[in-house]
This record gives sequence, structure tokens and C-alpha cells, in this order.
Amino acid sequence: MTLAIVQTRASLGLEAPEVSIEVHLSNGLPGVTLVGLPEAAVKESRERVRSALINAGFEFPARRITLNLAPADLPKEGGRFDLPIALGILVASGQVPAAGIAGLEVTGELALDGSLRPVTGVLPMALAARRDGRGLIVPLANADEAALAEGIEVFAAGHLLEVVGHLLGREPLSPHQFGAPLGTAAAQPDMADVKGQHQARRALEIAAAGGHNLLLAGPPGTGKTMLASRLGGILPPLTRDESLAVAAVRSVCGLPIMPYWGIRPFRNPHHTSSSVALVGGGSRPRPGEISLAHHGVLFLDELPEFDRHVLEVLREPLESAQILISRANHQRRFPARFQLVAAMNPCPCGHLGNPRQRCQCTPAQIQRYQSRLSGPLLDRIDLQVEVPAMPATQLTDTTPGESSATVRERVLAARERQQARGGLNAHLPGAEVEAACGLSSAERAWFADVLDRLNLSARAYHRLLRVALTLADLSGETRVGKAQLMEAIGYRQLDRMLGKREHTAV
Repeated sequence: MTLAIVQTRASLGLEAPEVSIEVHLSNGLPGVTLVGLPEAAVKESRERVRSALINAGFEFPARRITLNLAPADLPKEGGRFDLPIALGILVASGQVPAAGIAGLEVTGELALDGSLRPVTGVLPMALAARRDGRGLIVPLANADEAALAEGIEVFAAGHLLEVVGHLLGREPLSPHQFGAPLGTAAAQPDMADVKGQHQARRALEIAAAGGHNLLLAGPPGTGKTMLASRLGGILPPLTRDESLAVAAVRSVCGLPIMPYWGIRPFRNPHHTSSSVALVGGGSRPRPGEISLAHHGVLFLDELPEFDRHVLEVLREPLESAQILISRANHQRRFPARFQLVAAMNPCPCGHLGNPRQRCQCTPAQIQRYQSRLSGPLLDRIDLQVEVPAMPATQLTDTTPGESSATVRERVLAARERQQARGGLNAHLPGAEVEAACGLSSAERAWFADVLDRLNLSARAYHRLLRVALTLADLSGETRVGKAQLMEAIGYRQLDRMLGKREHTAV
């Protein structure tokens, strides 16, 4: 047989489009021609495949070899095509029967001695192969990741000889089994360590229960970062589908998966991060921090220290829960269903409004510092809470606070009510939120008057309703009342926290 076809897949963002490796042997001067829009790493596969076949004891055909990676208009990159190219040459030259490769997809990078090296993006490939009803041959280091897809036969090999032995039927590989248990929040920092800060603790519980965004503002050393780091301990564990979505993002980024399998992401980028680092991008777009925080928490400490342009790119993902990166000849869509938690000082020195230490900043410095946060961005943060300096009596109090386990029980109960309603309150459409709140005519009139006096936007109106609905869910109420609305409004008083500035969304 002089023509062989081996199935594999490319990696384009979170997608894994099918690629057919077509190998044709013909008469003529010996040589290898590779076509099909290969990038540099793919072109170099010719030399890796040649050396791997020879060193593994196979014959490299002394004929004209044409390799076509179809479809021709799909960019191909990386070393993932080494193993399928090698197998295509073996099948085309008659050293391996074509029947052995039927119903299988193959991926893996070859070392010069024929051993297999891992590649990135194997989990999306396994999910796509499962959808098409095919098995998958992967390097041994990628076996556990591929097996997370379940419902697919995964064959793992450490060397080209093992793959060929399986295809010849001499030494069949056993399907790789790996039942990874979902992670738990047991290892998370405990809320019992937090002393005082009852309003901030309450806001953290509300944020966890309804999936709301949260801003903690206050002087340095009041526990803002400590509180944020404990949010993961009161959030419910990931479902299996959510775990697969999180693992798929880590897979295409080349990050380890198994130590974090089933655990909600907690991403904490430094304030010097660029907009590309935050949302993703590059000449070959890759996910950024907001996608790595998918189904988890994105914590931005020292929020005003981030470049304003970097912060503004968060506005659309906060609304749409996805990010679309466009280039001249392609687009990539990445998921971004994250929960934003931010911390900030009220002024450059951090002591504006601190009764224990005088602020040293001028009004111009304070205005310039606070103006780094735009009104539209703040309008998308549901809970804006002050974390004040604590008196020494609270610091020396040895009485432990309420534990994360206790708080998590209330959060889980509130989320069960929301799931029965159709989803987390933070993600419900406006019409469904209004219907679920069940406000009376008098409550609506009172609420409208408050919104006018506070000069809040239509977006803020629906976000206040969502927070009030979460408060009702936490207390077991079937509808939202004036008490829940008043408490929700109390979490939007950023002007009072920061002193002077008025925030109006546009």
C-alpha cells in the first residue's frame, strides 16, 4: 500500500478540529515533502520522525514521501503530529497493517530514539474523539488527562515500539483507566481565623451564595486579602462538567491538571499584569487569567494599582462570561465565567478614613488614585464593602470565629434554592430576577425613589435585586422584602467608603 491516512487533531484554543495525515509513497528521488499549512515545529517533524523510525529498528522508505495535513487551510503547530506521521509512513510502506489504525486517533511528539513526549491540549482532543466514537493513542504522560473524558478508550504508550506492537496485535495495550476523585475545599484556609469584620464576612457569604462580584476597601492590614483567600473554602465543590471545563483550559495552557482536578480555581495575578495576560491573546491566542479562573475566583489585590486599560478589558467578560479574541485571519472564544473579588486601599497611603492613623495624602492625590477605577467597572461589582481598622480588643480576642464548614452549609442551602429557580442569582436574566423577587407596588415605589436619590444606573438596579434575592435565599424567605433591599443597598455605598467621589455608570 502506498497511501495511508491517520487521524489526529489540531489544537485551536479550546477546540480540537480533526486533521487527516495523508501519506503517499511514490517513485522518484528520495525526499519528504510536507504540505498543509505546517508551522516551523511541524516542518521539523520530518527529521524527528526519520531518526525515531531508524533508531526504533524500522525501515525509512527510500522513496519520495508526500505528507498532507488536511484540511489544508487549518494552521498546524507543535509536535503533536510526529507520531501520526510516523505511523502513516509505516502503514504506507506496509510495515503496519492499515486495519490496525482504523477507529483510532493518534497524538504525540517523538524523541530521536522513538520515545514519546507529552503534548498540550490532550483533554479537548479526547472529548472530541469521544464525540466521534474513536479511541485515542497518547503518550504515557498524557494518559491520566485523556482518561478524564470517560467513555473513550485511551491507550497510553511510552515508545513508538509499544504503539506498533499494539497495532500489530502482538502486545496489545490495555485501555487506560483513571478515576480521579473530585477535589474538596478541605485544604482551604478557614473562616474561623478571621477576627471581627462581621460586615465583610457577611458580604463574603453573600458573594459565595449568589456568585456575586465583591470589592473590599479599607486601610492596609485590615484583613482584605485574608478574607478573599477564604472564599474558596465556602464555595461548593465543582461538578464533573465544571471540572472538565476548568481542566480543558489548563490543558491548552500546558499547566498541570491532576493536582487541581475538581478544585475551584483561585487566580491572583500581580498588578503589573498586562491586558493580554489577563484576557488572553498573542499571535496564537491562548487563554488568560480570566479564563484560567473559569468557574472560580479572580482576585485582584491592590485594584487601583492595575493599569486602567487593563481593568477596562474586564467589563465585557463580566457581563458575557466569555472572551472573544480576534486576529486578522482567525478568532478564538474562551470561557470566562469567573467571580471577581478585588481589594483596594482608599487612598495612596491607605489611611483615608482610618480613625487610628492620619491620612497623609492631598485631595489631588486621592482623586487621582480613586479615578483609576471607572464608574462602569464599579457598576459591575455587586458588593462594595468597607473593611475598617479593628480595635486592639478584637485583635487580642482568642474566641474563634464561625468556621468555613458552617458558612458553607448555608451557602449550599441557598444555592440549592437558586438551582431550583434556574441558576445562580448573579447569572439570572433581569426579567427572571424581577419575577423571583415578587416586590409589591409599595416596595417598588420605595425602591425606585432610593435609586433616583442615589443616582444608580439600570444595571445597578438589577444587580441590587440579585443581591437582595440572595439575601432572601440565605434567610429561607420565599420573596424579597424591604429588609433585603435595604441591606443590598448598604453594600453599594462606595462613595461613603472612599469619602468624596461619585460613581455613575455609563
